[in-house]
Amino acid sequence: MKHSIALIGLIGWTSHACAQAPESISEKDFLTEIPIVLSVSRLPQRLDETPGAVTILDRDMIRRSGARDVADLLRLVPGFQSSQSYEKSPPVASYHGAFDYYSNRMQVLVDGRSVYSPFFIGSVGSGLQAVAMADIERIEVLRGSNSAAYGARAFLGVINIVTRDTLDTLGVAANLAAGENGIQDVQASIGWGKEEARFRLSGDSKNDDGLTGANGFNRTNRLNFRADLHPDARTDVQLRAGGLMIDSGMGGPVTDIQNPLRSISYDSSYVQFDWRRNLGEDEDLAVSFSHANESYRDKYPLSLRSIGIADSVTGLPLGIPDGMVVDYGSGQSGNDAVSVQHTFRRGSALRVVWGGEFRSEQVTSKSLYNTDAAMVTDFTRLFANAEWRIAPNLVLNAGAMAENSSVSGDSLAPRVMLNWHMTEGQTLRAGVSRAFRPPSAFEKYGNVRFVVNGRLLQISTLARGNVQPESVLVHELGYLGDFPKFGLNLDLRAFHEQISGFVLHKQYDLAGYRGLVPIRPWDYTNGENFAIHGLEYQLKWQPWRGAQFVLNQAYTEIGSKDVDIAMSAPKLATTLSFFQKLPGGLDLSLIHQDSGSQSQLGAGGKDDVAMTRTDLRLALPLRFGANRGELALVVQNLGLPYPDFMPEFQFQRRAFVTLRIEN
Repeated sequence: MKHSIALIGLIGWTSHACAQAPESISEKDFLTEIPIVLSVSRLPQRLDETPGAVTILDRDMIRRSGARDVADLLRLVPGFQSSQSYEKSPPVASYHGAFDYYSNRMQVLVDGRSVYSPFFIGSVGSGLQAVAMADIERIEVLRGSNSAAYGARAFLGVINIVTRDTLDTLGVAANLAAGENGIQDVQASIGWGKEEARFRLSGDSKNDDGLTGANGFNRTNRLNFRADLHPDARTDVQLRAGGLMIDSGMGGPVTDIQNPLRSISYDSSYVQFDWRRNLGEDEDLAVSFSHANESYRDKYPLSLRSIGIADSVTGLPLGIPDGMVVDYGSGQSGNDAVSVQHTFRRGSALRVVWGGEFRSEQVTSKSLYNTDAAMVTDFTRLFANAEWRIAPNLVLNAGAMAENSSVSGDSLAPRVMLNWHMTEGQTLRAGVSRAFRPPSAFEKYGNVRFVVNGRLLQISTLARGNVQPESVLVHELGYLGDFPKFGLNLDLRAFHEQISGFVLHKQYDLAGYRGLVPIRPWDYTNGENFAIHGLEYQLKWQPWRGAQFVLNQAYTEIGSKDVDIAMSAPKLATTLSFFQKLPGGLDLSLIHQDSGSQSQLGAGGKDDVAMTRTDLRLALPLRFGANRGELALVVQNLGLPYPDFMPEFQFQRRAFVTLRIEN
């Protein structure tokens, strides 16, 4: 940390000296408009009037970070942890502790469409890979519960990915990257059309050799289409469609029939239709429909000799020839969602959005549920959120969602938040909210058996269906301060999140079983109640023209008696970013992350490790006549390798070059 700060300081001092201008710098050099947030309450709101703490990662920050996917980018959000492992699912990110392999206590949206995975018990991993970085305009991250607006999966946060408008992507663009660790990325897009009808087609391939110590090679291919149509002055129609294909390695040199070295594949596709009609100066109606499919393949040849299971007389593995193919977790899922939303204003003080949504999820997997029947979960939702300007400097946000799950019944998730503009640029926020997360189909009905030639070898999961929804009651205080005279901006959140009925998995003795070895399958059940409390902040400072420091810190205390859960988030995590425009158009980024000890997702609580990482990016703008672009060198993790997901998986240094060209 000391060396990184010293390096940033030296470069900053040199850059400051080079960037000095004859004229003095006034407050206007640092003044910016307050960002408008689109997703927190379903109402467009100023950042200082939203009912919660929001981090915005805009297009400039995304580019300058050097991150190759959204999961890695979310390291820049206070309170977030992320992984680059593909071992259980595509790379995940989590807020205030991962708790499990899939990070299934957050909602991920892409242009308003929910993209968490029903197949992977609500995992955010595949959703974070849904869009190429070059296609993203901004990402809004609500740090805290938001079931009042988005229902069950918005338990501990919402990540809203907003893609670029087709108006901004007319013409042809391409992005290339190549370097260490087998990095070979290529992306291209073409946009065409006029004001009344514009279109974009984008495709990309992201490839690397994975983490050292893991069963390498990760391949991600994407294709996305977007159309913006304006049939008349009051109506907007958007059509989207696309697909995601992931091939990756999994498993390790462990004598376990569940986890040998192998390759897996994941495919998904979607269509989305959004219609919005302006009903008047202060009123509009929106209708949205989406359909998505997932397909997962995880099959491998079984070698019983390799794990020491053999007939003592014949020497043969229970009469079963080596090479029998085991299907471990293959299957399909689909989901359909339709929503209607009505927004209106009453006078100058009150804005309201209300509506309803129906969502149906179907999961089919013989290997996960021991049946060919589909596991169906239906959600019916009614929501309303109101923004009431009690006084010019006092805004009350109040809302709730009533939700019915066909698996777990009814729930009500309310929220009340008060924003007080104490003075110009100084806002204090206080509020309370409640959220629920019903168990997934797998947590309720999971039944994973290893049967070969009619012989039961193992039952790894046999859920008994007794699990109930978990809930969280959140109290929070927030402060937003803008000090343009000093080029400073501060966003602070203090929180207390009381979790009840936390869902965890436990082993139990299977009664009445007579077999080769004792069987102790896993079950999901409601465990202890515990609290997560702490403080997190983001401080931005622009000390001179063309420079910016961003300091994030999160102090998190998880009060669980389970050591693995208690250590799933570091007690202190710090990220310091420095961005500087240099002479000649050069653009420098330095990002240093220092996290305290936390348990590795795949280690089962056996190893707690700290993590330190420093990334460097140096970019040069390019011009080719009417075309423009950028050439950049990115070095991720300048220091020593650090563990990621499991202690034996190491994130090594990765240096690569990127080239961007667009007309």
